Amino acid sequence: MAAAAQEQPLRVGSKRFTESYILAEVLAQTAAPRTAVAPAVRQGLGNTAIVYEALRSGGIDLYAEYTGTIALEILKGGQSMTRDEMNAALRPLGLGVAVPLGFNDGYALAMRAADADRLGVRTLSDLAGHRELRLGLSNEFIGRADGWQGLAARYGFSQAPTGLDHGLAYEAIAARQIDVIDIYTTDAKIDHLGLRVLEDDRRYFPRYDAVLLYRLDLPARLPAAWAALQALEGRIDERAMIAMNARAELQGVAFDVIARDFLAAKQPGAQAASPKDGASRGFMAKLFGPDLGRLARQHLLLVAVSVGVAILVAVPLGIAVFTHVRLRALVLGLTGLLQTIPSLAMLAVLISLLGMIGTLPALIALTLYSLLPIMRNTVTGLAEVPSGLREAGTALGMTGAQNLRVVLLPLALPTLLAGVRTATTIAIGTATIAAFIGAGGFGERIVTGLALNDRELLVAGAVPAAVLALLSEALFEAIEHLMRRHRGQLRPPA
Repeated sequence: MAAAAQEQPLRVGSKRFTESYILAEVLAQTAAPRTAVAPAVRQGLGNTAIVYEALRSGGIDLYAEYTGTIALEILKGGQSMTRDEMNAALRPLGLGVAVPLGFNDGYALAMRAADADRLGVRTLSDLAGHRELRLGLSNEFIGRADGWQGLAARYGFSQAPTGLDHGLAYEAIAARQIDVIDIYTTDAKIDHLGLRVLEDDRRYFPRYDAVLLYRLDLPARLPAAWAALQALEGRIDERAMIAMNARAELQGVAFDVIARDFLAAKQPGAQAASPKDGASRGFMAKLFGPDLGRLARQHLLLVAVSVGVAILVAVPLGIAVFTHVRLRALVLGLTGLLQTIPSLAMLAVLISLLGMIGTLPALIALTLYSLLPIMRNTVTGLAEVPSGLREAGTALGMTGAQNLRVVLLPLALPTLLAGVRTATTIAIGTATIAAFIGAGGFGERIVTGLALNDRELLVAGAVPAAVLALLSEALFEAIEHLMRRHRGQLRPPA
């Protein structure tokens, strides 16, 4: 049993922002020399709720979290919770907090320094008096227990913030589309964009010391890897973390290279990155990067399996309910309702129900989204068959099953195929969301590009997905052309 446990990889997760990506690589590379199998890094899984659920359900073994988030957002406790109190609350869940990494990355609000000087805004209390200023805050910060709602109550803010992705907020404030954003105090773009961090004069925000949130079975399952991770305690200070964030966000250096360079500097003898590795990659290098084949296979697998399963479910179900008007309306209504559920919400629910992240919940979600167009077109295609042809089959002595197989389905096939075509196009686009839960695909580039505000990487993920959609359209067009030719050959001469 011990040998089998040693063969299991260490599974490291991350949230969807630069620092979390980097720390995940630092953890994985630190443990790698002490593991029999290379660690699996599940990058960009989403916000706190999704990554924490992945940890709790066993989808990952650990990730870098922050004490303020654990105390207020996860445990719903108070700002003054000690690490011992956190561990006592987490122990019944099979989780623990350990290995303080050595830096505090707190929340704060920031605005352009020139505007702050002009308006005399130095503190958050000063900001509360300027209702004309436009706030663009990350969606997670707006919804967090330690975020906007409590902050607004403490300072009396009356502004209505606009929800933005954290990576896009810096671009928005630089373009003067908004005036104030929420930031992490180790963000590299604060000084780069000339922002002023406003003083939390009423001391609303707690400390957010970086720690490891892990499953309690990890030290026993992978003791050598855990011992290596413990050696990181106190090894990363604020200056080091800001410098690593800057290399990713301002220089476009890959996360794994940044982690390797940091560990090489801390541990003499470790392999250092070459200058080429540390250089910023151009668009073509990102588009045709070494991950292109892997992402394409993952994306194709997600689409092919989900649409295939949807066909196996939707076509028989459409046939079964076709002759029952009320049942048909009910079933189509329920499948239509599934289409209204936001994809991220669907994924979060499936993670909770299945107790896992990755490919399976992504496939289930994509299958559910593919049901409606296939089922609706199955029913429509059958309804479009002229009643005379249906009756002709019966008059020839065919059974209901024979009439369905020989007459109805062949005549309904073009409409049914159009539903499969629509479902495939929807699945190709929606599959990019699967990267938020570690299922891979071209969405990995899009998610990372959002986190880094890297437009080239965003496009490098969007373009292959668009090409795949165009190829699928060409494939279905070719199939329909062959079907038309086949029907023409079968048509009797005039």
